[in-house]
Amino acid sequence: MILGEEKPSSGKVFYESVDIHRLRKHDVPRFRRKIGTVFQDFRLLPNKTIYENVAFAMEVAGRTDEEIHADVPQVLELVDLTHKAFHFPDELSGGEKQRAAIARAIVNQPDIIIADEPTGNLDPINTNEIVQILKKINDLGTTIILTTHNKNIIDTLGKRVITMEKGKVVRDEATGRYSM
Repeated sequence: MILGEEKPSSGKVFYESVDIHRLRKHDVPRFRRKIGTVFQDFRLLPNKTIYENVAFAMEVAGRTDEEIHADVPQVLELVDLTHKAFHFPDELSGGEKQRAAIARAIVNQPDIIIADEPTGNLDPINTNEIVQILKKINDLGTTIILTTHNKNIIDTLGKRVITMEKGKVVRDEATGRYSM
């Protein structure tokens, strides 16, 4: 809903005092540039290298070739994928694919990253690496909205935890822990 892809059945969704679902159709793409998304299934373009996947996000946002050549290597370094820049997604492990997806999500320096079950398909070691990368991005000033069912991630982070059931907030704790 925060991306404007689905409308709430009731209520409103605001971002910086703007009702997202009242935006004019031509304003939605500009609004979405403020939000990066990371999905459980990576959603990388299979016919593009990792470098090209990240660069493509910048191209769509209208960034110049100079900006792309400057920013893509820095972002790949941040997620420790410099050595895999010219590999295709099918040549990467699940953890590497997720790091590439994170690089693509942050390359345009969004205000918010929505990470929807970003560790759902990963083993415990890769899960920890992804969580540490997201924590680093958060420490650099980007808001991270992380959805997860993984109790260990929630307990380890010690960050704000909001629990929802059937579309309603049932719990909101500043430094929450997982509870059933």
